[in-house]
Amino acid sequence: MEDYKQMYLTLFHATEEAANLLIQAQQKCEELYISSGEAESDQEDPKTEQ
Repeated sequence: MEDYKQMYLTLFHATEEAANLLIQAQQKCEELYISSGEAESDQEDPKTEQ
């Protein structure tokens, strides 16, 4: 019989690494967006929306 615990832990570890990689990429993109200055210019004045 195969060692299912070892297979599970291997898959779980890889899944966790993939999720962390995606989180890091998103955070980097958010930092780039904020540092570009576009974040402030995209916000509209609520008084002019009427």
